[in-house]
Amino acid sequence: MSRKNIEQQVTKAVWSQPVSDLHTHSYPPKFGASPAPGALLLWGIDELVTYHYLIAEVFRVVPATKLPYDKFWAMRKQEQADHIWKHLFVGRTPIGEACRGVLTTLERLGLDPNEKSLKPYRKWFARQDPDKYIDKVMTVANVDLITMTNPVFDDHERGLWEKVPGIGQDPRFAAVLRIDPLLRNWSGACGKLWTWGYQARPDFSGRTVDEVRRFLAYWLDKMKAVYVAMSLPPEFRYPDPNNPAGDRFIREILMPVLAEGRRPWAMMIGARLRVNPGLQDGGDSVGSADVMSVVNLCRDFPQNKFMVTMLARENQHELAASARKFGNLLPFGCWWFLNNPSLVQEVTRMRLELLGTTFVPQHSDARILDQLIYKWEHSRRVIAKVLADKYVDLEQSGFKVTAKHIRADVALLLRDNYREFIGR
Repeated sequence: MSRKNIEQQVTKAVWSQPVSDLHTHSYPPKFGASPAPGALLLWGIDELVTYHYLIAEVFRVVPATKLPYDKFWAMRKQEQADHIWKHLFVGRTPIGEACRGVLTTLERLGLDPNEKSLKPYRKWFARQDPDKYIDKVMTVANVDLITMTNPVFDDHERGLWEKVPGIGQDPRFAAVLRIDPLLRNWSGACGKLWTWGYQARPDFSGRTVDEVRRFLAYWLDKMKAVYVAMSLPPEFRYPDPNNPAGDRFIREILMPVLAEGRRPWAMMIGARLRVNPGLQDGGDSVGSADVMSVVNLCRDFPQNKFMVTMLARENQHELAASARKFGNLLPFGCWWFLNNPSLVQEVTRMRLELLGTTFVPQHSDARILDQLIYKWEHSRRVIAKVLADKYVDLEQSGFKVTAKHIRADVALLLRDNYREFIGR
């Protein structure tokens, strides 16, 4: 097959293949839709423009010495959005990936991305029904499943799960049980569990192990969660001589519960929180993590499955090389600071060369529903380019690449590897 034919077949396959998005922070309407107070379904132009990527970026243009952080946070959301639009989209060329993403989203929705004011966009979004708009976004992005992130230790979200009938039964969404405090703050988590009726003690005495297992089993079943997730700092270690409670939680509670339920543990490792507290969510940064801790887990618990993404570019090669040794390890996505086309291309190419098609190249991590559109469009373009190059390499080795090969590979990368790993 010629390069031109390969590129045509890859483009057709990549753009026609529905994506099952492995990790987002998007929700169905029953969780409340913005701009309602406490809403978890965030959508629309003001949410898009005030995303924390862009908040951090605008403070590089208008620094805190000119607009103090507290004054910015005291603004109404529309005022924040107008400020960002003025300085990042009108006053300067919006060439950065976060800015470009907003423009791609607007254009794919049929809107002119060259407006000097947000008023025309606000008028258009005001006419949309949130539930129908989810369908529209999924159609435009060609996404067939949105995987949520559901932090059970968040009092507001846990209350919704307990009070709203049928809250997790939207077939467009899959739930994920997120339990960071059980590893990052065991003592504090035990205190909360005790108030919820679980006899959990920081020293593991009494019925602690059975009670925390009961807690996890209850919420896995209630949510019908497809995996358990944690975001972990660069300093995460297993085993960790400085955190014996964390080691015991992993060995005696988490691993047995997940093995019994045949659910993976998804670890997102490498976020260094609040290096600049004034930026709030935008103030987090990145640190290189310890891949050997992942290796230790995969080796010590062969009956368990692990989905891992790491934030630092420096970790990507070692993580991929480690995945060659363990079939129970699924590397996934280019997370956060890696979700830039140049790095997505580099990481995807390296993973294909080391792992074949046995990984998940991307997830959206979309906190704003509309971001599904640009994150998947931009990623598809890069993935298609890398795949086309690798198929040309195959042809030069004498292997005859067919359209069937290409369709099958693309289905694995964008949907089936994830679905098979979670048993869905």
